[in-house]
Amino acid sequence: MKIIQGGVCAAKGFKANGVHCGIRKNRTKKDLALIVSEVPATTAAVYTTNLVKGAPLTVTKTHIADGIAQAVICNSGNANTCNANGIVIAEAMSKLVSEKTGIKSSDVVVASTGVIGQPLDIEPIKNGMDELVNGLSAYGGESAAEAIMTTDLAKKEVAVEFTIGGKVCRMGGIAKGSGMIHPNMATMLVFITSDVCISADMLQKALSTDIQNIFNMLSIDGDTSTNDMVTVLANGLAGNEKITAEGEDFNAFMTALNSVTVALCKMIASDGEGATKLLECKTSNAKTKSQAKIVAKSVICSSLLKAAMFGADANWGRVLCAIGYSGADVDVNKIDVAFKSIKGEILVCKNGSGVEFSEEKAKEILLEKEIEILVNLNDGEYSSTAWGCDLTYDYVKINGDYRT
Repeated sequence: MKIIQGGVCAAKGFKANGVHCGIRKNRTKKDLALIVSEVPATTAAVYTTNLVKGAPLTVTKTHIADGIAQAVICNSGNANTCNANGIVIAEAMSKLVSEKTGIKSSDVVVASTGVIGQPLDIEPIKNGMDELVNGLSAYGGESAAEAIMTTDLAKKEVAVEFTIGGKVCRMGGIAKGSGMIHPNMATMLVFITSDVCISADMLQKALSTDIQNIFNMLSIDGDTSTNDMVTVLANGLAGNEKITAEGEDFNAFMTALNSVTVALCKMIASDGEGATKLLECKTSNAKTKSQAKIVAKSVICSSLLKAAMFGADANWGRVLCAIGYSGADVDVNKIDVAFKSIKGEILVCKNGSGVEFSEEKAKEILLEKEIEILVNLNDGEYSSTAWGCDLTYDYVKINGDYRT
């Protein structure tokens, strides 16, 4: 397994592009992305659990009911959610792809991200299709990654190379997500491509299993979006024997998928709206895996703890507080807490009580850009990790006038 360049275009047979078509007023911001496979690809997806769902999710779910897709089109700047004609617009987007590429409209994944409740005009998208399709390239992953950004400050892409059955395989992904992130299924928008040959059932199993310990353990602000979706397209061009059951090949695929999703997860967490720090809560020695996950997620979601991390304040009581209301079955008198960064590690709580520690050393540790919050429950053998970011003044500023 090795990290390579190329993002969603790293795998054989994939091209992509991103352009500014006019949905967003700022002409320097790309707002329309397209990813295309040379051949139809096995496809799997997971969607937001929010009862209010964007029209593109409804359309996509119908399109990939047969486990096949060949293209992904995504616009930024408008979520196409809570619109009376939302389904019509989403279907029109897929038809435009079909007209320009020859791909069946029913094989197009459609996604949108941006402001909720604002009508989405199809004309800018229609007018930008020629440029979008003509510019498709095996080097277009970066442009696509830029085109799906909203309040993101950095594009998010990664790719890996690995081996299955003696065949060299590749997988790459792009993501957008900075705010309104607290998923209970997937997260934000994530598009993953691979040249592995795998059945639709096994691909869906891989994705649904992976997100439980990765994207479902990510929280920026406690808000679950209406448009969250993670989609994986695998076109089989690597030439490996088709994966149809669990085993060595499936495990290799899962390892690659996990490498991609963890990397994207960390990128999203570190680029949270207004964020200055990536937070990683690691729980250890829990009674069960479920208890370990509950504790880690509760700590990473605590607004008080997130604010303390912004201020580099070793207020470990907020960690205990978050554990206490998490609903996890823990013995608070056994809990140890430590903070860690590249500047070192410091124990701040032992057996549920405070210990003497250097505030100066703690401040030095917490001033770094990546912070680990280590919670030892001392009550079992299970562990988990959750990701998030600090809570800053800028989060309120960004969201105070997001629509206007």
